[in-house]
Order: sequence, then structure tokens, then C-alpha cells
Amino acid sequence: MLAAADVLRVSPSAVSQQIARLEAETGVTVLDRQPSGAVLTSAGRLLAEVAERIEAELGETRRALAELGGDVSGVVVVGAFQTVIRAVLVPLLEELEQALPGIDLIVHEVAEEHGQRALRRGELDLLVTEQDVAVPTTAPSGTFDVPFLDEPWVVAIPATDAAPTGLLDLSDRAWLMPGQSGATSRALSRLATEMSLTRRAAHTYRDFDVALSMVAGGLGIALLPELAIRRQLPENAQWVALPGLGFRRLFVRHRVTRTEPRAATLAVLEQMVRVAAALEPL
Repeated sequence: MLAAADVLRVSPSAVSQQIARLEAETGVTVLDRQPSGAVLTSAGRLLAEVAERIEAELGETRRALAELGGDVSGVVVVGAFQTVIRAVLVPLLEELEQALPGIDLIVHEVAEEHGQRALRRGELDLLVTEQDVAVPTTAPSGTFDVPFLDEPWVVAIPATDAAPTGLLDLSDRAWLMPGQSGATSRALSRLATEMSLTRRAAHTYRDFDVALSMVAGGLGIALLPELAIRRQLPENAQWVALPGLGFRRLFVRHRVTRTEPRAATLAVLEQMVRVAAALEPL
């Protein structure tokens, strides 16, 4: 399980959840959990072999469609939020001219709620979504979510503060609150229940850079995803990673119809996953 998590660049709990979902859907046990580790059952080996064949056939189908229509081309519109645009989509735009010269990629910064409506109306081809790993959600009918990236939650604190050794060291601190619903808000609610957090700062934010500025100004501490701290931090702020914070899980959502996703959409999706997988851990 740990090895699979390392290869997939997700948390071990994410692998366990997917295995549990597979077992629930198929009605069979796919792993024999032994003291020395988990091994595939006969049913698990059968499912793995079939999945490998399906994956290979899908790849061949995509390549055949691309060859049938010539070079993959067209306009692909992606909706995402700030951290993904900065860390993944901007680098991808710089590479597409060589990797996919026939594709014109358009990026829109959108909130997930507005993005879902745009995806449903056909104004977006791909939409990046987020969830706290402990509070999973499912894709709306007619859409499909492709796992994209698991990134740890971290805590931003003033640079003058001593580094905490655990979450309990921060239980009595004033936490800055996001001004909109989302994975960060859900993660904070989870931590509030687990740690009995009672203090909340009077200040709210909608942008992670604003949250970091508030932290640097001593207005409170903030829970942030790792992608939010990949830029240079304000001079008076620092970040810490602590056990128990969990992960933010990112997906790329697309429509599923008789004609979608298009070959160009799938090509951009594959490139997005590749760029995300190449991100170096902090």
C-alpha cells in the first residue's frame, strides 16, 4: 500500500479508500491484509489484469482517434484556481507549443461553484476541483473526475513564532478563516472537531496570498495547501508541516457524453497530470 501511494504520489489513506470503494462496488475482497503486508487475492489479480487491458485499449483508442483525425487540434478551455494556474497551467502553456502545437489552451481563473456551471453549459472543457481528503465528494452526474494531485495541508505562522511540534501547540491560536466554502473551509471544520479549536480570528480572506499577508502582519495563523507556499513567502511569515493535517486532493473534471471528452481535451488532461506529477516536493 505504501509503495502504491509513493508511485501514485498520493497518501496511503487515499489508496486505502479507493481499494475499499472497489471492494464495495464489486462485492469481492481484492486484498488479503496480512501482518507482513497486503497481497492481492485471486479476485484482486483478476481485476488488476482486466484493468491493465482496459488501460492499454483506451490508450490505443486515443492514439487511433488522433491518427484518424490527423494532428490533435482545437481549443481547450480550462477552469482552475490560483494555485493550480500558477504551479501547473502556466508551465504547461509554455510547453504546449512543442508538445501539442495544434491545441490552443485557454485558462480561466474560476471558483469551483461557478466553474461547475460553466462546465455544464459547455463553456469549460476541463475544471480543476478540490476536496479535503477526509471529506470526499463525488462528481455530478454527466461528469467524471480524474485524480490530479494530493498535496499536504500546512500551517502558516508568523516568522517570529517558535516552530510548533504538533497540532496541540496551535489549538489556542486564532485561525484565519476563508471567506468562501471549499476544501480549506472543510479541512478547518474537521480540525476544529478533532482538536476542539475554539478561537477564530475576526479576519477572513478569499486569496491565499492575502492570508499569508495577514499571517505576516500578526493577524492570525492560516491553514493552506502546499501549492500556496511555492512562491516566496512574505518576510514575516513561515510555514510548518505537521502530522494530522491531512491532504488537499485535486481532480480534473470533464463532461461525459457521446462525443466528449474530445481527443484534444484528453491530450491536455494527460499533460496536466504529467506536469503535476513532476512537481518536486517542498
